[in-house]
Amino acid sequence: MNRNNLTTAVIAAIAGVAGIANMASAVNLNPDGLGQVLLYPYYTVNGHQQTLLSVVNTDTVNGKAVKVRFLEGYNSREVLDFNLFLSPADVWTAALFALSDGGIGSPGTGDGGGIFTFDKTCTAPAFTTTGLSNGATYQAFLNYAYTGNDSDTGPVTNDRTREGHFEMISMADITGAPLLTDIKHVNGVPPKCGSAEADFEAGTTIAAPTGGLFGAASVVNVGQGTFYAYNADALDGFTAVTLATPTGFLTPTLGQVNDAGGTTATSFVFNDGKLLTSIYPLPAQGIDAVSSVFDAARIYNEYETSSDGSVGSDWVVTFPTKRFYVDAGTFTTLTAAIIPFEHLFGAKETGNGLGLSCTVVGITTYDREENTATATGCGFSPCPPGQPPSSLCHETNVVTFDLVGTGSVLDSNLTSNIKPIGTAGWANLDLTITGVVANPHNLRPSTNGNVFTGLPITGFEAVEFVNGNVGGVLSNYSGVYRHRQSRSCANGGGACS
Repeated sequence: MNRNNLTTAVIAAIAGVAGIANMASAVNLNPDGLGQVLLYPYYTVNGHQQTLLSVVNTDTVNGKAVKVRFLEGYNSREVLDFNLFLSPADVWTAALFALSDGGIGSPGTGDGGGIFTFDKTCTAPAFTTTGLSNGATYQAFLNYAYTGNDSDTGPVTNDRTREGHFEMISMADITGAPLLTDIKHVNGVPPKCGSAEADFEAGTTIAAPTGGLFGAASVVNVGQGTFYAYNADALDGFTAVTLATPTGFLTPTLGQVNDAGGTTATSFVFNDGKLLTSIYPLPAQGIDAVSSVFDAARIYNEYETSSDGSVGSDWVVTFPTKRFYVDAGTFTTLTAAIIPFEHLFGAKETGNGLGLSCTVVGITTYDREENTATATGCGFSPCPPGQPPSSLCHETNVVTFDLVGTGSVLDSNLTSNIKPIGTAGWANLDLTITGVVANPHNLRPSTNGNVFTGLPITGFEAVEFVNGNVGGVLSNYSGVYRHRQSRSCANGGGACS
């Protein structure tokens, strides 16, 4: 067999395993960092920190229409979204900040978060509010999705907007005039941002998104001299059709993943070097296709801490799809949590409570000399009243490794603490353990029988070293390390394929 025939045979074999005609339509977590959807696992404006963010369009011919959505950390209720129109080869940047740090607002309003930008790239609506000392226009985050009639039993104060995660979903490629002319930079400035949204909604010069986005974010504390930078997760093969949505809508969402044809959503997941293909029916299980690419049986990372509080580590553990399984108010009319999660948000059940959706996990820690301990009791400390062993109860969780009670290095309000062994080592967070026998941590089966065990997660470790001034120079340092993970999948008691 010659080389060309061999290549063709391999491609045909993979396509046969996938059971679909168009391999590119299968959603996957692109290891090269480019995609149609970008997921940013964490933002915060607590403790005088700002979160800087960027997104890049690597397409030098077409523009991109992108839905930008910020989600608070308790229950992923939306605190802001807008449409972003990237010019070919464009970069858009912005910064998240606490309104009180910007000298904005009054008691009851100034404790929330907001976003400002100097960037000229078109958004709809435009950022038009002024008043920041740096001269940038800004938009405050909004509490409407979790207050009043939309209250979900979680906090209703504005400071709930200060911490969470965010996503960017490519809705369409922008292929020609008038929309491309509106938003394409001329001498650094797009000429007709005011017309962009109307021309986008007209839908005459847009096409299905082809991907090519990448992004990054960083949590910065200027006074402390710390900088926690990470790359966004990139989902490719998310959609085969346009997802054009005007401003003011909660769509598109991660649940709108689709294959060509529109009746299924397929995921590609690599596990121990083997390609696993899972097909899910639409619309009932579309979100499971996205969850499967993030599903982890265990996550691993290191920690460093100190007895004097000068060194500390936080693990950010975000469930990017959890809201679709536990939120009875925004996305569905749920009456019970959907597996792999255990409790509806705010359900007053054993092991859960108001403002929570608790999920049991297991914890094993190791120091650098192979000494180990498995958490007993509640695992995390201090133990909340009535909480089952070692639970993560938010959509965005920050697990601290703290010997002396100095708290989170990210100044998080969404924390659980692990008492580490010694000052340095590593930990294994087991996501296959369940606290409710009738609701195991198994993702719903795909139509071809694949069942992933674990939970869909993303995140990283943030570590900080505080030396203060050494020889008259600020000598504080910080670092970020992505979580490592293992997967578990079975099909009829055998191996997944």
